Amino acid sequence: MDARKQRSEELEALFSRAPIKATFGMELSFNEKYEAVFELPHNPSLEHALGDTHGGVVATLLDNAGWFAAAVHYDTWIVTLEMQLRLLEPARKESLQSVGRVLRAGQNFAVAEMEVRTRSGRLVATGSGTFAVTSKET
Repeated sequence: MDARKQRSEELEALFSRAPIKATFGMELSFNEKYEAVFELPHNPSLEHALGDTHGGVVATLLDNAGWFAAAVHYDTWIVTLEMQLRLLEPARKESLQSVGRVLRAGQNFAVAEMEVRTRSGRLVATGSGTFAVTSKET
């Protein structure tokens, strides 16, 4: 079995046990390029006071997509060093999908780009992140 395939399956199992999965209702998968894909059905309990998905939820989708896309390249734990995000427009109560793509997977750090779109394909947010490789095993 391809090492990235095995690692992606391990990461999916890891995420399936994470409390945030149940809290947010997110699902993780990896596509054929081993990009991390998160699905988030619209959830009224994640809305801000004006009645739409909170920007912090969108930021979480971006961070998760980048982190898991990078993590598939390493056997050890990685941590988010920094993340930049651009909130482009409201979700308008639509279900969301985030995708993370690795731009560089080096020995000490990885760089990823991420985006969040509605199910209808409308671009809601973009971001990039840097993730440090640690010596801690997952």
